Amino acid sequence: MNDALADEIISINAIYEAETLVPLPSGTTSTSNTDNGNARLVLLHLPPPKQITLRLAFPPAYPDAPPQVLGIEHVGPTVAKGEGRLVEGIVRDVITSTWQMGEECIFPTLEAVKELLETVIDVPEASPERETEETRARDDHSRELGEPPPWVLSDAVTEKKSVFVARCAPVSSPAEASLYISHLVATDKRVARATHNISAWRIRGVGDAGGSATVYQDCDDDGEAAAGGRLLRLLQLMDVWNVVVVVSRWYGGVLLGPDRFRIIGEVAREAVVRAGFGKEEKGKRSKS
Repeated sequence: MNDALADEIISINAIYEAETLVPLPSGTTSTSNTDNGNARLVLLHLPPPKQITLRLAFPPAYPDAPPQVLGIEHVGPTVAKGEGRLVEGIVRDVITSTWQMGEECIFPTLEAVKELLETVIDVPEASPERETEETRARDDHSRELGEPPPWVLSDAVTEKKSVFVARCAPVSSPAEASLYISHLVATDKRVARATHNISAWRIRGVGDAGGSATVYQDCDDDGEAAAGGRLLRLLQLMDVWNVVVVVSRWYGGVLLGPDRFRIIGEVAREAVVRAGFGKEEKGKRSKS
């Protein structure tokens, strides 16, 4: 372990919990094919309240070369399904944008991640006594809406502090698509806090004997001008049917310009492919 990494581990563990950064024994191997067997593996225990531990690889040249997020080491019982992967993606993106050659990056990474997680992921209430009338009303509404839709999520993409996540689910009618979107916004406080929840759906009904099938297509920008139409166009180009897609964006305070449409298309395509509705271009991710 080089001196810069050793000093950073001491500093981070003094600022946060005592074992926020824990180096694994020398010689511990990794499945990564990019560390050439020389990287030092370190466990990063994210600060409370989320019990998520990631495995990082620090190259011998660190901080002249960036660390790499290898994957999830452990998630605690309070972590919702799929949340660990979401956090892993956020940390990976933040390290990529935070690291500068020759500068230690874990402290600014943890501070940026903490800020993003407060926006994107719910922090548990301190006690049941703090439950409000609004919370109870939302829970009652959730029960009225029924079981949660079978969403399939993309990885989170972070760009200049904006976070994008897409969800995809099968639907058989416009009413079901609208219900799924309403259920999502009503039951997920993270999604309700998103700056935009852009949606689109394509549904092809069963036609009468000898007749053509009824086709339903629609979209909603939710304040992100032209984004809904672009999302619907992506579904058309992928030739997928009986599907609804929602892309949530949490705005980070920095304008992205046309890049926002590229990212919306990227996460949407990933969710659609993961849900089994479309095929990804071989060897690369879409830059729609």
